[in-house]
Amino acid sequence: MDAIRAASALAAAQYGVIRRDQALRCGVTGSVLRSLLRQGAWTRVCRDVCLVGEHTPATERGRLLAAVMAAQLELGPAAFASADTAARLWRLRGLPPWQGEVHMTLPAAGARRGGPGVVVHSWATDPSEVTGCGLLRVTTPQRTLRDVLLGVDRATAVCLLDSALHRGLVRASELPGLAAANAGRPGCTLSLLWWGLADGRARTPLETRIRLVCVDGGLPPDDLRHPFHDARGRLLAVGGLWWEDRRLLVEADERDPPGPVGALPYDRRRTALELAVPGIRIARFTRSDLRRPDRVLAAVRQVHVRWPSP
Repeated sequence: MDAIRAASALAAAQYGVIRRDQALRCGVTGSVLRSLLRQGAWTRVCRDVCLVGEHTPATERGRLLAAVMAAQLELGPAAFASADTAARLWRLRGLPPWQGEVHMTLPAAGARRGGPGVVVHSWATDPSEVTGCGLLRVTTPQRTLRDVLLGVDRATAVCLLDSALHRGLVRASELPGLAAANAGRPGCTLSLLWWGLADGRARTPLETRIRLVCVDGGLPPDDLRHPFHDARGRLLAVGGLWWEDRRLLVEADERDPPGPVGALPYDRRRTALELAVPGIRIARFTRSDLRRPDRVLAAVRQVHVRWPSP
């Protein structure tokens, strides 16, 4: 029992997982290990790595950390998380919901299989592009963006770039160099122009996606994170997408209530702002609205005319 407790404590410090040789060093014999697996107290997640049942993660973030740690233990000290997985570890927003797949990179000479759900890449990566994230080895935010942009669509790519800038993980001045560093890699030509669309003022992926719809439709906003002040110069609110000469504010609403696209007539929750800033028009879009970008543009165009100054 002391050996099992020692192994469990080690697993708890490793996001719930433990390698077979680590368990043996804790005193868990091969027969005891096989018994724990038969009883379901431990679960094999890779060939040589087990999840200790009492430390089974209860959250998606916990499951991600456990899955990456298991892959790292299985692949050895040269392996590190990369691409989509690294983006999730850095909490970059914009990717689709995680389905359990883990992306790891290994030097080509040492490449090996990573087990079910583990995608192993052999990208040449400079040691300076790998850092720590807790117990995990992971590509830096800069290298993560270089890798992940090669495998996602345009809207997702810009969401990730906006998120990295907004969180201060990269600087806007770094983006041209990162784009240039991807020259010659598969997918680099397609993604080259996406780097220039990034805007760190975007607060959410939904706001980024609405902005791209408007840009593609020839209605780019004049400002993001636009401040509104009262007659005394006091800050009332900071809005989303703003068209100055049209007095139009578009807000991204993460909730998805029923109603017409663009919430026209305007969102009554913002009545106070409308009263304080004469002539302002406010439209609100949700995730479901993005399924019909033509209707989003139509809703914007309804007020895309010059309004008299207050």
